[in-house]
Amino acid sequence: MAVASGFSSIKVAVLLILCLQNSIFTVLRRYSQGVLKEEYSKHEVLVLGELIKILFSAYMIFQSSSCAGVKRPFFQHIKHVTARSHKMFALSLIYGLMNILSFVALRNISAGIFTICAQLKILTTATFSSIMLKRSYSYVKWRALVTLMLGVLLFSEPVWYVESDNVTTVDGNVFLGTMAVLAEVTLSGFASIYFEKAIKTDPEQMTIWERNFQLALGSFPVYALFIFWNGGNEVGYFGGWSHITVMLALLGAAGGLLVALSIKYADAILKTLATTGAIILSSILDHVLLNGPLDGIMMLAAGVVVLAIFDFSFDPTPSASKQTVVSEGEKAEDIPLLTVKSSDEEQTSEPVTV
Repeated sequence: MAVASGFSSIKVAVLLILCLQNSIFTVLRRYSQGVLKEEYSKHEVLVLGELIKILFSAYMIFQSSSCAGVKRPFFQHIKHVTARSHKMFALSLIYGLMNILSFVALRNISAGIFTICAQLKILTTATFSSIMLKRSYSYVKWRALVTLMLGVLLFSEPVWYVESDNVTTVDGNVFLGTMAVLAEVTLSGFASIYFEKAIKTDPEQMTIWERNFQLALGSFPVYALFIFWNGGNEVGYFGGWSHITVMLALLGAAGGLLVALSIKYADAILKTLATTGAIILSSILDHVLLNGPLDGIMMLAAGVVVLAIFDFSFDPTPSASKQTVVSEGEKAEDIPLLTVKSSDEEQTSEPVTV
């Protein structure tokens, strides 16, 4: 019997690997900064990650061009891809703006409020998916998304009352911080669907590696600008690095590539589900390996999250095919058949090849 919702083995594999990558990345970062107290600029880690993505994507472009027998020389092809990077450069600026907004938010509100508001990205992603990709989600799926959001919210309860180190009760502007995180959440949902639309409905039919190359090429100077803005952090440029830091950069680069693959083979909503599931897995690993918090309420919330993910992924609601009522004097063949697509159907006529 076919797997529900059109789940293919490659789709499941990519989503599971993305979930695992996110979990390991989170736990390793917690070990680096929370246990070892390493001091380094997170933007330097991001810059190295973008450089790795540029080189890896260029290699994959070279390999796919060779296999496809593309006549254009490799460097000329790279020049062609770079010249058509405006869509991904715009996305890079959005990511940079999100970084600024998160910084502003955590300067003015607690980590608890930030975590609560951040869960709204599940709904903003679904909303932009409906608007930009014209997808129709069943009542079951919307219910699952809301349940998922509430489950993650309950799971993060231990940090609700933990004040961020950057918050001061005198200077903190709660309204400004809340507006900043809400703007970031909205941009996050838009960016996810924008990227998916660029990959799946692009008339230029660029491969996933070409789009990754463009995105990393645009993100590299944005993060480099943050490095120079901060003056290389307190320990100087690329100071405080260790083998753990290099591993974080490698995992960060892998995460960016996996996100793109998950959007290609699945969609932005399922990608969000995978990263949400990673919150639960990373917290369990944090408890087992680093003595992190995990009480009965969190375990109950974890069960709610898992059930919500299954509820969304294996929604039994069939695709509805509706036909308009034929009035007297009209022929049936003159009335167009209205087909309502399920959320798991692709919104493009031709698949993007790698």
